[in-house]
Amino acid sequence: MNRLREDFHREFMTFFERAERTRRWNIFNDVPWERLEESPRDERLALCAETFCGVEMYLPDYLRAHLELMRGDYGRAWFAANWGYEEAKHSLALREYLHRSQQRTEGQLHDFAESVLARQWIPPYDDGRQMTVYGSLQERTTFVVYRKQRELAQKLGDSVLAEIYRFISRDEMAHSRFYERMLLLHLDEDREGTLADIAHVLRTFRMPAADLLSGYDERIAVMRTAGIDRRVFLLEVIGPMLRALGLTRHDLPGPGRERGLWSPKKDVSP
Repeated sequence: MNRLREDFHREFMTFFERAERTRRWNIFNDVPWERLEESPRDERLALCAETFCGVEMYLPDYLRAHLELMRGDYGRAWFAANWGYEEAKHSLALREYLHRSQQRTEGQLHDFAESVLARQWIPPYDDGRQMTVYGSLQERTTFVVYRKQRELAQKLGDSVLAEIYRFISRDEMAHSRFYERMLLLHLDEDREGTLADIAHVLRTFRMPAADLLSGYDERIAVMRTAGIDRRVFLLEVIGPMLRALGLTRHDLPGPGRERGLWSPKKDVSP
């Protein structure tokens, strides 16, 4: 276990060094806010941006769960702190976009925040390794969602929102890759147990927004217009994650090897 903690720490330092050198961005200086006057006002884009902003508002709940599960593991605890900083920036950037583009007033944004924070996010698993699998899946899913939304924003001519999504999706992929590095270390230490955890989380995976945001059905219907569905989840989330781990579906125990895992019944949008 001490060796594993040391490996986690080394992976975090690699992640952090790369983030500091190549990936840091500034909400106020790097987002081309001056182009907002040229950008269209599209309620589909605004509703999706508001939805993502709302999901990110549960940051205190996310962080508390991460830090409690990773207590005593300083490498992953420091990753959680770094992750929290970056996720907070995502929420703030989207909020600034909605306000500066005059698609939401300050009052509407405050009311939305109050309605969101009236609920509490409960982690879906109480095991650190299973939450690492969940983290990898969740971050890859949000990467794909943000990439699709960026493509839609570009198509509709909103270059400001497209650039925000470019910054955010880059962060999300970096987070997913860090979790995958953690899982590779777990596979080296306990392959059978880690494979069982991967299979379990894949069978039971569910993104948080369905249980947290009001008007979820309306929001998800709009989000699907950007091309988010179960097939995308299979081809662009599960498949790449397994390949990054050097696995195929045949490596997974139980029902994961059969058809059930590859036709997820639960909604996979944020």
